[in-house]
Amino acid sequence: MWGGDAAVQSAYLDHAATTPMLPEAIEAMTAQLGQVGNASSLHAAGRRTRQVVEESREAIAAALGARPSEVVFTAGGTEADNLAIKGLYWARRAGGADRILISAVEHHAALDPAHWLSDHQGATVELLDVDEFGRVHPQTLREAIERDPDSVALASVMWANNEVGTLQPVHALAEVAREYGVPFHTDAVQAVGQIPVIFADSGIDALTLSGHKVGGPMGVGALLLARGVDPVPVLHGGGQERDVRSGTLDAPAIAGFATAVRTAVARQAETSTRLAALRDDLIRRVREAVPDVILNGDPVNRLPGNAHFSFPGCEGDALLMLLDAKGVECSTGSACSAGVAQPSHVLLAMGADGFRARGSLRFSLGHTSTEADVDRLAEIIGLAVERARRAGLS
Repeated sequence: MWGGDAAVQSAYLDHAATTPMLPEAIEAMTAQLGQVGNASSLHAAGRRTRQVVEESREAIAAALGARPSEVVFTAGGTEADNLAIKGLYWARRAGGADRILISAVEHHAALDPAHWLSDHQGATVELLDVDEFGRVHPQTLREAIERDPDSVALASVMWANNEVGTLQPVHALAEVAREYGVPFHTDAVQAVGQIPVIFADSGIDALTLSGHKVGGPMGVGALLLARGVDPVPVLHGGGQERDVRSGTLDAPAIAGFATAVRTAVARQAETSTRLAALRDDLIRRVREAVPDVILNGDPVNRLPGNAHFSFPGCEGDALLMLLDAKGVECSTGSACSAGVAQPSHVLLAMGADGFRARGSLRFSLGHTSTEADVDRLAEIIGLAVERARRAGLS
């Protein structure tokens, strides 16, 4: 029976939304919370805080193969995406470049700024088509640029898809953009700490990362900006952060962020191997329980902790709530407008119909995930799908 459990065993399977802070990051952040000082002040307290910030900048740069001067701190991934997309567009618009090439499967933190520029700033947004796995092929980008290279302000394709987990060929895409002198931005929020990310070797001009996706605190992130890449600021004020991002720096959060990046990158190979094994077991057991389930995204070139499924005959939101009642926490890529679930734009771009796109869930693993989490999902997923299907027929 589906009745309530006396004690519900929980399984957190939504690490792609946010992952628990690493103990090392908590320690680094809390060590600074009792300190006082503005990193822009010239007195001793300010200099001490500045030292914390600059050592954190150096740590992030070292972990990601960048120069310290290329690390621009922001309040998170959304701000970094906005700075990259709006700022690069504004910087190149004066020269007549007004086209933004962006993949159809981007996170809304990248898509929405691009569409805002189209609605308010005269930009022409062109969505790059993807294949059935959600991948942008380099030839697709090349053909889009070649139609009028001088008119392209920037190209933006995420490193790893936040919904279906597909890895993009960002090195090849960046190489194509570089051939034509087009700045290339990637949202690497899901990639850092999960797969190798080396900025200096990537050919990428701007890269977004976020603290709370790598085991750091919420409310802090960074945009890596290659030398010579100077977006117009989105925020104006004190001119901090290379004169492209103003605002008093949150030294405690930055310290926790840097420690999380350094720790996650150092453990990346080991963690990815463990999570990939857990993910494969999760996929196998969900398929056993629900034989007609559809695995979305690239079956091989995907994030090690991502398993994204469509459940025919189910509404994703209903299935999510049934699982949540049994302690399994996951997510659906569909959006909700006026109380009505809207299909995932990612799955629609991949060629899925609306029913499949609305009946999908993402299970994402992280550094605290265990076999017990997979066991709990496997134990209840079959019955949950049966109930969701019956509810859909009633």
